[in-house]
Amino acid sequence: QVQLVESGGGLVQAGGSLRLSCAASGRTFTNYIMGWFRQAPGKEREFVASIGRSGGSTWYSESVKGRFTISRDNAKNTVYLQMNSLKPEDTAVYYCAAGIGYQRASYYTTEADFGSWGQGTQVTVSS
Repeated sequence: QVQLVESGGGLVQAGGSLRLSCAASGRTFTNYIMGWFRQAPGKEREFVASIGRSGGSTWYSESVKGRFTISRDNAKNTVYLQMNSLKPEDTAVYYCAAGIGYQRASYYTTEADFGSWGQGTQVTVSS
């Protein structure tokens, strides 16, 4: 499995921005579809965004579409989540995930699609 380490979480005011990073190691990064999920207190973990192996395809949940951008740098084995116009309801622990896949990002939106997970990073948005 690939090892994943997230960073970049923190406390931000509503309307602000954060950029999460996820560094991968241990396997060939370009073999993996990458995704971001989040889990708010008392709620189940939910899909946020996914990106194809080359970075050419992306997919977003409706709740973040237009505000968040997923990207990857295959030379650095890193995937990013740029979060703009943050809202208090975006408060959650954000998890990076990796899964073996060959389809477009839109095919990968459930936890079962991803076999490797990071430890999570806390994002708190104050009102």
